[in-house]
Amino acid sequence: MIAAAEPVVIRGLVRGWPAVAAGRQSPVAMAGYLGRFDNGQLVDAIMTPPEVEGRLFYDADMTGFNFIRNRLGLGAVAEQVLRYANFERAPAVAVQSALVSACLPGFMAENRLNFLDASIVPRIWLGTAITTPTHLDEWNNIGCVVSGRRRFTLFPPEQIGNLYIGPIDFAPTGAPMSLVPLHQPDFARFPRFRRALAVAVSAELEPGDGIFIPPLWWHHVESLERFNVLVNYWWNSDPGVETATDSGFDALTLAILNLRHLPAPTRRAWRALLDHFVFEDPERALDHIPAHRHGVLGAPAARALARWRAYLSGKLRADRQRGSSE
Repeated sequence: MIAAAEPVVIRGLVRGWPAVAAGRQSPVAMAGYLGRFDNGQLVDAIMTPPEVEGRLFYDADMTGFNFIRNRLGLGAVAEQVLRYANFERAPAVAVQSALVSACLPGFMAENRLNFLDASIVPRIWLGTAITTPTHLDEWNNIGCVVSGRRRFTLFPPEQIGNLYIGPIDFAPTGAPMSLVPLHQPDFARFPRFRRALAVAVSAELEPGDGIFIPPLWWHHVESLERFNVLVNYWWNSDPGVETATDSGFDALTLAILNLRHLPAPTRRAWRALLDHFVFEDPERALDHIPAHRHGVLGAPAARALARWRAYLSGKLRADRQRGSSE
């Protein structure tokens, strides 16, 4: 599943969790179960006005977002969700990506994914009928539906050119996202989106079901009930491999800043270098170099990584200082 880097729906993955049993009873029972572990730790919460129908997005002129942020205890948000569930038209509220170990200590002891490394810590998503537009994450992702139902619509990474992605440094989800409404696309404005839809895959998950989403697969997520809970796990392909920075987006940002303005022939030349040294078979760039001279092309030791971090930090500081003096 993970080695194939293809999305997979896993029916009944966590059906044995006590949390799933509580959710099947009722939203009140689910909130009560979570309340057993809630330590009052403040978590990130959001609220949208009724008229946006729970779709997280930009505001009208793209100067901000269509929701407000707050810091609340998870139990307080659960109470809001229960209260708003009594109304046909109410604000949407949600907890987004809260670390379970921080806000619900003890939950993991009763609800485990035993085949994942213990270092991979779960996060909880709780809310009303929220829609997260098509976006991507750079890690492996397993999502487990605990309460309510969720619909996932996925697009392969190579569909990026057909998804009309918004700003990569200013996004409601924190990660780049599509500007096209999935269910009411304006094909006059977004004509290439038809191509993306032609290869999209969709699945609706019930409580106890799970889904594996490989890194950089675009996914649109709809919470379908008035009370929804999901627990997910993110991790790198090899948790034991240390890298010079925390995110591949660091490299993407630097490439945009340093390479995008160059003439087309020069960009093509850089593409050849990146293909050779980054994206093609690593051994091809190494097999003619003595092992003691692999350097950054090999698997650098911690000391080498520290040296490269210092080098990159120094370069960025120098660029910043040069820019401020101009």
